[in-house]
Amino acid sequence: AAAQEAISAYFQDEWEQMDEAMKTAFRESGSSPDQLKLRLKTLVSPWFRYFLNYDPAPTLQKVACPVLALNGEKDLQVPPKENLDAIAAALKAGGNKDFTVQELSGLNHLFQTAETGAPSEYAHIEETFAPSAMALISDWIRKEAAL
Repeated sequence: AAAQEAISAYFQDEWEQMDEAMKTAFRESGSSPDQLKLRLKTLVSPWFRYFLNYDPAPTLQKVACPVLALNGEKDLQVPPKENLDAIAAALKAGGNKDFTVQELSGLNHLFQTAETGAPSEYAHIEETFAPSAMALISDWIRKEAAL
């Protein structure tokens, strides 16, 4: 709680020192002091600390069924190469030979075709889910189900 209060006070002080043009740009990007406080609350929550420290490798090593792991190339929340390589390594270490890991070109965290991949872009992208991702997933399911 003390850390959260100190960080919150720091952000409030920074906000008060910003000129109006910077505050306007910040608001237009979808940020505000209240939103920053909410993000901060998430960052210091027990769940988020657990999430950051969790190592999925031991669990993935126990997975014996077919696996399809996908990441968008422009995913800024889950770095594609690092995570897909780690998933493949864990599955392989556990003896799973039936897995596919693939980075999807031009797609963000939500599997939308994106310019930058920034979360601020999500709501402005008309596409809900890239047809190329949907096709890849449905083809994989058909193949695995032998349909």
